[in-house]
Amino acid sequence: MSADAPSGNDAPTESHTPQHQVHLLSLQGKPGELVHLPLQFSAVVRTDLIRRAVVAAHSHRRQPHGTSPTAGDRHSVQWSGKGKGVSRTPRLMGSMTGAQAPNTVGGRPAHPPMVNTIWAKKINRSERQAAFAAALAATRVLALAKARGHTIPEGLHLPVVLETSMEAIDSTAKARELLARLDLWADVDRAQAGVHLRAGRGKRRGRLRRGPKSLLIVTSAPGKARGFRNLPGVDVVEVGRLGPEDLAPGGDPGRLTVFSKLAVERLQARLDGAKP
Repeated sequence: MSADAPSGNDAPTESHTPQHQVHLLSLQGKPGELVHLPLQFSAVVRTDLIRRAVVAAHSHRRQPHGTSPTAGDRHSVQWSGKGKGVSRTPRLMGSMTGAQAPNTVGGRPAHPPMVNTIWAKKINRSERQAAFAAALAATRVLALAKARGHTIPEGLHLPVVLETSMEAIDSTAKARELLARLDLWADVDRAQAGVHLRAGRGKRRGRLRRGPKSLLIVTSAPGKARGFRNLPGVDVVEVGRLGPEDLAPGGDPGRLTVFSKLAVERLQARLDGAKP
């Protein structure tokens, strides 16, 4: 046996990931009991996995598109043949106007998009679960939230966990009052100020304006916290449908996230059920 080999009594013990805690905030903004976050909030923030999962989610919603099979070919054309001193471009019958070829005005596209193109990107289950855990862990990193541009009050510990009664807020006025008490309304103002007209042809296709993302409200069940839905940049997501795309819009982790206490408990149950 080597002198450096550990003996039976010196065998290394299994290391455990620390379970992070945050204070439960009341609707008046006062800290209360400590809430244990799921272990996934202590995972390593893998920005590469997060972006891979978000891009895969985007690709699954991409609508196939392509040109008409006869686009640019609806002409009666002819070629005069070699030896006439002109190029071999097909031309409209009875004229010298070029048509149909990709190098002519109104001709067919050279390499058109095809409807049967497969846009979806595959990601296996272990990568998707690791990306979700990394996105959850990023929500408690203050530096990542500020890098996304969020306005965060001093002394606030992320993620924000509120009393479950927050889910009963059903009017925008009450939602605004709550966010003002928590000093989080400044981030909604930032999102409102950043709304601008989109550049390009998207304005003609129902995508007139773009705006920054603000708070993410995570609830325990669908139809809760309805008062937050109309606030600029604010998204309300039920914990069962929560994914990396909600926690890291555009693949950039660290979104300012607000959980209800019951949502944290049901997230723990969901993650426990997802273990292989």
